[in-house]
Amino acid sequence: MATGWYVLHTYSGYENKIDKTIRMMLDAGELDKEIVRDVKIPSEEVTEVRDGKKRTLTKKFLPGYILLEMDLPDADMGWKVPCSKIKKIQGVTGFLGTQTGSKPQPIKSDEARAILQKSGEIKGERPVRTRQTFSSGDQVKIIDGPFESFTGTVDEVNQEKNKLKVMVGIFGRNTPVEVDLLQVEKI
Repeated sequence: MATGWYVLHTYSGYENKIDKTIRMMLDAGELDKEIVRDVKIPSEEVTEVRDGKKRTLTKKFLPGYILLEMDLPDADMGWKVPCSKIKKIQGVTGFLGTQTGSKPQPIKSDEARAILQKSGEIKGERPVRTRQTFSSGDQVKIIDGPFESFTGTVDEVNQEKNKLKVMVGIFGRNTPVEVDLLQVEKI
């Protein structure tokens, strides 16, 4: 037996219910804790800015999927019993990449590590995403940092780095200033 991360496909919106059901089955002894070791819903923190107020939300970045850490036995089709119990849960459509009647296959360890890192389950660089959208030409006010209270026009948007290049009037000249998305608000 080898421990691996398996991807369970579910109806979108049922992830929390299925997570709770699997944990209840583990606590009740319906599923063996030696086989099903952990359940994770891939989610990340997203910072949202509305009306100048920041709030952090937890969003699923793989809706319709749950990660299961399992140690499935190879011998005597011992994997069928726990897998069929999990598949019978309302809202579960099956294991990702598995044909009917065959043993589920784990995802690669680097794929699992990347998903767990993004969701903050294991240490690593975890960028905070923002939900405020800007486009070139938007008028903005800088609300934080060394250029606080300056206003300007968005020149460039870099969503990957959560940065904006804003043209700000300093000493009578338009000067490009790079700011974080959380440091500005639309006018």
